[in-house]
Amino acid sequence: MDRILLDPRAWGVMLAAMLTIMSNATITPALPGLQAMFSDNPRAELLTRLLITAPSLAVAIIAPFAGVMTDRLGRRKPLFTGLIIYALAGTAGLYLHSLEAILASRVVLGVGVAAIMTAQAALIGDYFTGPERGRLMGYQIAAVNMGGLIFVMTAGFLAQRDPQLPFLIYGLSILLFPILWKLLPEPPKTISGAGEAVGAERGEPGWPRTVATMATAAMLSFVIFYSIPTQVPYFLAEIGLSDARYAGEVMGSMMVAAALMAVVSGWIRPYLGRIGTPVTGYMLLAAGFAGMATGHSLIMAMASTALIGAGLGLCLPTFVITALNASPADKRGLVSGFVTSSFFLGQFLSPIVSTPLVASFGYQKTFAIAAVGCVVLAALLAVTIRKRPAAVDRPGPAH
Repeated sequence: MDRILLDPRAWGVMLAAMLTIMSNATITPALPGLQAMFSDNPRAELLTRLLITAPSLAVAIIAPFAGVMTDRLGRRKPLFTGLIIYALAGTAGLYLHSLEAILASRVVLGVGVAAIMTAQAALIGDYFTGPERGRLMGYQIAAVNMGGLIFVMTAGFLAQRDPQLPFLIYGLSILLFPILWKLLPEPPKTISGAGEAVGAERGEPGWPRTVATMATAAMLSFVIFYSIPTQVPYFLAEIGLSDARYAGEVMGSMMVAAALMAVVSGWIRPYLGRIGTPVTGYMLLAAGFAGMATGHSLIMAMASTALIGAGLGLCLPTFVITALNASPADKRGLVSGFVTSSFFLGQFLSPIVSTPLVASFGYQKTFAIAAVGCVVLAALLAVTIRKRPAAVDRPGPAH
């Protein structure tokens, strides 16, 4: 067994990260029921869809500020404040009686998600060094994907009984609060003003440019990637696979592949290198989107989304770890905030970009454009990273 998995702190940051997947995914099965429940609202169709995207926009705006607070106050205060906000705002849909009020609670939920994500990402940088960070990030993304499957399936079961019941799942953060309180101690070098200790890790030369490159790549990658969960159900219906189970199988194939590749990524990253890892991930993404552009069967769709999931599972840890490895110790909160913001901004922008493309060119040509976009991103990222100094990816023990 990997020795990282023997460290209780690793399980703590993975549990914290698992909560964030629910910010969007949990209530998806409840949307038709919520729309029917509030059918007297003339804007019900629009507002129910905004319930999914509202947290993403809030996280994209708030995460950099949450990162600054994480550097100034330490990691635990923002993390546990975020957990409280998450529980209160997340479960509010159980008892609120208007779509507008529920939408407002979803925006507040995004604030909690931003605090949790930035704090736990910074903790990975504080607790672990070198390749261990990469392996832990891979385990974390695997846990997030598998957790997402469980949460969405549970939400579907609850939504059959009452469309407001899936909001109950957000209360899991209350159960995790005492566990994380014990598992996640405050690292010694996180609060500004600690003197030379804070500056002990000054980062690589030109680290802001490296961080900006990773954040931009992450945002563009999510713009492309999220065309799958937002468009695939409609694409499947167009090719004669209208049963909702087919969409679940296709999405499940993607999430399982992403989880498996995320686990492997931490082990193969030292061999593929800083450039080879994301380039390989983008090639897998391109192959998957090319398959979606040419296939007309369930098996082809599942195989294609598996490649897409594997590609993201290889790229995503690289974006976070490269940014953390490059940055100074006293700026990890800010850096994790910017990278977190880029993830959710890309997620929010994806349907805005892909829906007009689908309207103009159709689903398969849109997927073909996405494949070309992945190849272009691979080339641009390879050239950009090649110009930067050598990565600070030296092996090192946990702190």
